[in-house]
Formats: sequence, C-alpha cells, structure tokens
Amino acid sequence: MTGPTGLGSVLVSGGSSGLGAAVVDAVRAAGGRPCVLDRRPPAADVPWRECDLADTRAAEEATRELAVQAGGLDGVVTAAGVDVPGRLADLPASIWERVVTVDLLATAAVVRAALPYLQSSHGTVVTVASTLGVKAVSDATAYCAAKFGVVGFTRALAAELAGTVGVTLLVPGGMRTAFFDERDEQYRPPAEAALNDPAAVASAVLFALGQPAGCAVRELVVCADRESSYP
Repeated sequence: MTGPTGLGSVLVSGGSSGLGAAVVDAVRAAGGRPCVLDRRPPAADVPWRECDLADTRAAEEATRELAVQAGGLDGVVTAAGVDVPGRLADLPASIWERVVTVDLLATAAVVRAALPYLQSSHGTVVTVASTLGVKAVSDATAYCAAKFGVVGFTRALAAELAGTVGVTLLVPGGMRTAFFDERDEQYRPPAEAALNDPAAVASAVLFALGQPAGCAVRELVVCADRESSYP
C-alpha cells in the first residue's frame, strides 16, 4: 500500500473544505493517496463517500468502504468539525448535541472502524482538537466539551495503541477557512484577528503521518504566532 513517500492511503474526514481539504492537497502533493468522508464532494478528484458525520454508524460503514476501496489505510486524519456558538440556555439541545457528536463521537467512530486497517499497516491516526480543547471560553460549551473530549480520547488512545499504531493529537488555532462564515456576527473573528493558513497546519499533519517506524509525534500545537486562545 505504501508509496515512495511512505504516506500511502490516507482517509480524511471533513476533507472537502477547510483544514481537511488542505490535508487532501498536501497528501496528494507528497505522493500519497487521499480519500474523503464528507457531506459534500471534495474539489480534488479523489475517492470519497457522502456521509453526515452526525450519523456515527454511517461514518463507520463509510470508513470501512473507503478502506476496502483503497486496499487498506496507512493514515487517518479526523478533520471534520462543526461549531454553533451560544450560551447553553439559548442553544437548542439538538444543535448542542450535534456539535458534540460530529466533533467527538464521530472522531471515535471513524478511528474505531479504521483500526483493523491501521494495525495491519502500522499506520498513523491524527485527531484534530482545537486550542479550545485546552482552554475554555464562554458561549462554547458544546465545542469545548467536544474538543476537550478529543484531547482525552487521543491521549488514552495513544497509550492503548503504543507500538502498534501511531497516534498524534493536533491542536490547531483559528484558521482562514469558511468555518466562521455561518456564525452570528458577534462570534466571527474580527478583521484584524490572527488566523493561520490551513496549508501550514496541513504541513504539520504530513510531518506526523511521515514519521518512521518506532517514532511517534504525540502532540502538535500549530497556530498563528499571535493566537489569542493559546496558551
């Protein structure tokens, strides 16, 4: 499965936009073979399965289908994520729970389904948390709950899979993507906000995926040098 770069086949959840799309582009440029799980087709001409990550059983099935189509998996990057800011008392329960499901439970579902293939290839999984997975702020109870959960999940997973599958926790700061576009104005970054280029973060993902056997990058914090939510 593994190509000249050592990247091989890499599944990217949320690979049709934002950081996920940047990872797909970076993997292709490095000679790897990306495939995508997303609700929308990716711009890149790569294998993909239409999937709403809020349906975790569907996410598992789509992961297995892509793994079979690819002949196995050498890497997984769980870049899918959503957020709807607001005070806990004001957000409908269905919206709050969707954020936690897509950002946390779907992360676990995709990794769970991919594990047999990653164990076979001694591959690597990169989970995507957030600086708000290590620093809590107001009006973000769903997102912080989910991303703090991704941090704990990934650290426990790294201990569980040590020596068999590489596990890296990525903690990115805010990026120049469409992630903020549908928010109420009060929750959008101001024009002068320091936001990172998703391509720069994708380069860090490639670094983690490309580590040689026996070496693991456990955690990466990648943000603009003036990121306000870290440390």
